[in-house]
Amino acid sequence: MNVVQSLVEAAKFLGNMTWKTWWALVLGFTIAGAVQAFVSEERMTNVLGGRGLRELGLGSFFGFLSSSCSFGAVATTKSLFKKGASPESSFAAFQFASTNLVIELGLVMWILLGWQFVAADVFGGILMILLLAALTKYVVPDSWFAAARDHVRDDEEDGTVRDPVCGMEVDPDDEGTLSVETDGGTEYFCSESCKRTFLNRREDETWTDKLLTAHGWKNAFRNAVGEWGMLWDDIVAGFVVASLLAAFVPRSWWAQLFTLAPQGTVAWVVLGSAIGVFVGVITFVCSVANVPFALVLWTSGIPFGGVMSFIYADLIVPHIVDMYRKYYGKRLAAVLFVSIFAVATVAGIVTHYAWLAAGLIPKRGGTGGTVPHTYTLVLNAVFTVVFAVQVYVTYFESGGEHGEMAAHAD
Repeated sequence: MNVVQSLVEAAKFLGNMTWKTWWALVLGFTIAGAVQAFVSEERMTNVLGGRGLRELGLGSFFGFLSSSCSFGAVATTKSLFKKGASPESSFAAFQFASTNLVIELGLVMWILLGWQFVAADVFGGILMILLLAALTKYVVPDSWFAAARDHVRDDEEDGTVRDPVCGMEVDPDDEGTLSVETDGGTEYFCSESCKRTFLNRREDETWTDKLLTAHGWKNAFRNAVGEWGMLWDDIVAGFVVASLLAAFVPRSWWAQLFTLAPQGTVAWVVLGSAIGVFVGVITFVCSVANVPFALVLWTSGIPFGGVMSFIYADLIVPHIVDMYRKYYGKRLAAVLFVSIFAVATVAGIVTHYAWLAAGLIPKRGGTGGTVPHTYTLVLNAVFTVVFAVQVYVTYFESGGEHGEMAAHAD
């Protein structure tokens, strides 16, 4: 196959994945935007200070609802930890769940890989949260977390500026950074959607008021566009890389990588899971964008558990680890990297054998295709309209009187 033919095959693969997953991405980001509009970070922090199973469950639940890109998840986790959330509820539960147990990941995984992988993602994810919590509570000294919390506070005292809506760090001197003058000082924003959400907030609104009004849902739509703003480059990169690898890298090469040990043996599963984490680290993309590449790996011979380990590795890619170093210091950054690498490998191994025992591992040629073509056509049409409305509300509708009120609020 020549280069032109390979590029054509890559384009077909890319178009097919985009067509199948478009509605799921819009739905997932819409739900994520709604949760951000209706549930505040302060409310979450108030119930995440303990180190027991209740806080671990709440942190996981809030993470599941607070869908975000890896950068946004790490930034929000830092804020929760700084304000008093425990290591278990923040690092083990919220941070992991907000990237790997979220609705849009499940939908894309269901479409491209099948329901067995979605169920495995939940099973392995819960196991990984429990293992990470055990490490933070019983292995890592409390003094290390205390030092990391001091490091975060010192870092923010040195002038770190965060978007008050999404929690992302912003550079006030950057030409692309937006700002609003308020009576309490200048607020800086990473995007137009975050700025408009801030301007249209009503501080006296209850959760019910937000949920049952057009104003509340408009803020939810702006948040959804903000999610796209944070994730679109990762998603595009992930889809393009997966398409190029599928077209240009022979499956025999991947097969050789995952047959360093005889297929079906314990060594094959263990090595495959560890290699899955390593490949996840070097791909530099988020969990949702990893799914198309996971399909390539699965059809090329990686163990079932290795697929899950690969997906779980998005929180230890190099640029995320560098964020850990900046936020918490080198020591805790190293702890998080080693812990997540090891736990992701173990979770993949356990999930593999649990699914093998239950007879739930699908055939390599029989994954995906869960949604009939007609349904995909209808869903894509419906959610394209939803997306267009979100874009209109964010970029073309005036902020109105509520924006003026918020901008000058005490």
